[in-house]
Amino acid sequence: MSLNDTPRGDRLHIAIFGRRNSGKSSLINALTGHKVALVSDRAGTTTDPVYKSMELYPVGPVVFIDTAGFDDVGSLGEMRVEMTEEVIKKTDIAILLFEEGTLDHEKQWLDKLEASGVPVIPVINKFDRGDRLALQQKVSMVFNIAPILASALRGDGLEEIRKAIADNMPEEFHVRKILGSMVGKGDKVLLVMPQDIQAPKGRLILPQVQTIRELLDSKAVVIAVTGDNVKEALDGLKEPPALMITDSQIFSTVYELKPEQTKLTSFSVLLAAYKGDGEILREGAKAIDGLTEDSRVLIAEACTHAPLEEDIGRVKIPRMLRKIHGENLKIDIVSGSDFPKSTKRYDLIIHCGACMFNRKYMMDRINRARADGTPITNYGMAIAHISGILDKVEIPR
Repeated sequence: MSLNDTPRGDRLHIAIFGRRNSGKSSLINALTGHKVALVSDRAGTTTDPVYKSMELYPVGPVVFIDTAGFDDVGSLGEMRVEMTEEVIKKTDIAILLFEEGTLDHEKQWLDKLEASGVPVIPVINKFDRGDRLALQQKVSMVFNIAPILASALRGDGLEEIRKAIADNMPEEFHVRKILGSMVGKGDKVLLVMPQDIQAPKGRLILPQVQTIRELLDSKAVVIAVTGDNVKEALDGLKEPPALMITDSQIFSTVYELKPEQTKLTSFSVLLAAYKGDGEILREGAKAIDGLTEDSRVLIAEACTHAPLEEDIGRVKIPRMLRKIHGENLKIDIVSGSDFPKSTKRYDLIIHCGACMFNRKYMMDRINRARADGTPITNYGMAIAHISGILDKVEIPR
């Protein structure tokens, strides 16, 4: 990706929910101005969720999610409904379509969305197909909400929906930054960039790109080196840098080299605090000390990839833990959306920086772990704790 691209995980996630053939796909196509989703008069055309990243005026970078009908039937239909329910965990704003009938399905899903703290924009589509005013009045009476009347075919109500999206944007999309208030104009920041198999030749990994972009926007003075040139870079500076940001895998080495007055953090720690809750994850790292050879640990990766030699999540962290607590320590590894519904069987969860997730989805995992009483931390924080320097690591607020 380029420095100007907005990663999917940082985009506002807008999901459209409704019954089969309620016009979800046609509405998303009309809102985006593109043929994102397959449209058909046949109920159940959309099966798996469909994602479309775009710029939406006046909101900015968004991801639209088209979902299967929540009234789907049969064994396959039940699986599709489960996938639709999974989408709620990553939804920042929901568009809920209402159709003629008992409205039982709509009530059920309105309750689900509200229980998850998702703002809901109620919409009645297909206003071009005769009188929908009676349905509008029914929805207003039953739910005490005012649905927007829209027509994907004629374009009616689209601007009203776009305005409702802008009005319901979570505050964090206006103010949240990766570095928080850690860096000011003119501050020197030394980046210690990882040079391993997870950072292929000629490319930077996503957390590096996002951090560099924000540092440039902050008018900081950015210096980037590899791990074997840290001392030379520090010796070449007239004054110590205000901040050093390192690859978590060499936390100890960089900590030993950094000037006393220089603050230290890592790319993984920054992303963990940006996508989740830094203080909860910092506290969770303390659970490493209480593990035993009989404990069970879950390592969770946001992205899916083929196992790599010396992979940080699959190889290096398990090796560190087993060196402390014994070779029989049980470690399970999941990736992508494969996260257990209950985490009670685990004594600790160690999660990656979640650069591929939006904050809503990562916070859902953190909140589920806390509800189960399971400590949760992050790769970088776990490594810093094992190295005995977590209390010296800066976590943005």
